[in-house]
Amino acid sequence: MANRGSHVKQILVVGGGLIGIRHLEAVKAHPECSLVGLADPDMSLDTAAPRFAYMSEVDARVDGVIIATPTHLHAAHGMEAAARGWPMLIEKPVAGNLEQARELAKVLQDREIASLVGHHRRYHRVVQQLKSCLASGRIGDVVTVQVIWAMRKPDAYFQGNWRTQDGSPVMINLVHDIDILRFAIGEIVQTTALRGRSKRGVARVETGVIALGFETGAVGTLAFSDVTPSPWGFEAGTGENPNIGATHQDMMWITGTKGAMSFPSMTLWQGEYWRQAATKLSTCAEKNVKAPLDAQLDHFVKVIDGAEPMIDVADATKTLEVALSLEAELAGQSGVGNVQSECSHDENLRKGRA
Repeated sequence: MANRGSHVKQILVVGGGLIGIRHLEAVKAHPECSLVGLADPDMSLDTAAPRFAYMSEVDARVDGVIIATPTHLHAAHGMEAAARGWPMLIEKPVAGNLEQARELAKVLQDREIASLVGHHRRYHRVVQQLKSCLASGRIGDVVTVQVIWAMRKPDAYFQGNWRTQDGSPVMINLVHDIDILRFAIGEIVQTTALRGRSKRGVARVETGVIALGFETGAVGTLAFSDVTPSPWGFEAGTGENPNIGATHQDMMWITGTKGAMSFPSMTLWQGEYWRQAATKLSTCAEKNVKAPLDAQLDHFVKVIDGAEPMIDVADATKTLEVALSLEAELAGQSGVGNVQSECSHDENLRKGRA
């Protein structure tokens, strides 16, 4: 991998959607970056930046590229950047399917091109604190983990766009939670899922429960729904997204052989046996020094210079594999209420014949 030195990094942003513009503004504000421009075929976008319709039009020096295009274009744009030898930061999910992700990972490895994937929640200080706390053995070996992600998305969120049919929360939201679990606890090696009945009367997945098995031997569950107003979810618990009401309630509970903890409050409990009540210890959740997206850009600058990436394309492919497997399993089910009705009907028939 070429060492690009400590000079100000020339950064190209590809994709002018909501997240792309956030990246563009972050690059403009960063003291170690200079914006090459924005590449997007929609030349009507109103941005104070040099414009290109496509990456192929760029002939200036590029030290790194941020790819924030629709998911199904991530791999193709990654390949185009790799052909020019550009280190890249690709938004999550890393690709539209596993084949594309694995192909891109191989090309980057063969050509020794640095990559980083935008699972930005890894840059939350409290997420890093969680990982460190578990690794230090404060609660012993992790035994179980329970996660809840539940909010009611407005109907308008799904109207007149791609989310009408493909707006399952698994790939939009839970991919973040899956990645945090991999980051903090370990590789997920087994999954099974159960789909709930639709409340909006639509074909897409709305609600479900997922069982997880980790390489460490720990097991967990992840309950999710986008039709239920609740205080539980990463966005609400951390106040990460200004468009989602903050409740600052825990949404993850972890038990271990020496105690337990909840996240994101980082409340810690320790004890011995059941006759003695577990003791609540005084803990303090670490606060972000800067926005995770900005911390991610700091890291990308270092990755360009040869630092080990927090999560590269090959690593992010593992998160994608888990999420796609769950999405496929849930999509193949009709909903637990419907299944129960069919089973009850069959059982009644059997009893009637007896």
